[in-house]
Amino acid sequence: MDGSTLVETVRTDRETELGRLGSEKALVASTAARLDRASVLDATLDAERRAAATFAAWAADEGNDTARVAFDRVASQEREHAERVRDLLDAAGPDEDPGSDALHAHLRDLDATVERIAAGFVARPLVSERSLLQVVNFFVNEADEQAADTVRGLRSETQALTDDGATLLDACCGDDDWDQAREAADRTVDVAYAQYEERLTEMGVDPKPVC
Repeated sequence: MDGSTLVETVRTDRETELGRLGSEKALVASTAARLDRASVLDATLDAERRAAATFAAWAADEGNDTARVAFDRVASQEREHAERVRDLLDAAGPDEDPGSDALHAHLRDLDATVERIAAGFVARPLVSERSLLQVVNFFVNEADEQAADTVRGLRSETQALTDDGATLLDACCGDDDWDQAREAADRTVDVAYAQYEERLTEMGVDPKPVC
């Protein structure tokens, strides 16, 4: 096993869940069905702020120097993402902690380096880039090219994290660590999907696609 193989294994094995997490219902779930410009931006902003807080918390107590530097870099990137989204809001409020959600509560509970890398640099980007695609599509449909271009940039940078994750896993995983890393990535996709499913079910929306 190596990092690139793990990324592709998770992408292939969790195709169904990831596909649903990237469906049009993703925005319904993240905005509680409030499909207007401000609500979509608010949900996107909260997601970026949660990610920044998660990576910052990891960087603060990570014992592996290579991983700590990577976590700190992504925390800064996510804060910058949040600022780019905030700039799109017509009436941006003060910076506020959006609190956690099920996904980030799960991520923040991880303390093993290889689990954090697999969850934060493999599973979370695979989920987030699909959600961001639906945000892009929303703004394209709204003929808001400025917002669509901004979110395209966030999505591109989020997608690139899986390459970073593969490299980090190669640097940090010993022969006996790969199963732990893969299980962490799978479990994180499960948590993200369960959160999506629960939100939709509470609204009376079937999380499965209509065939």
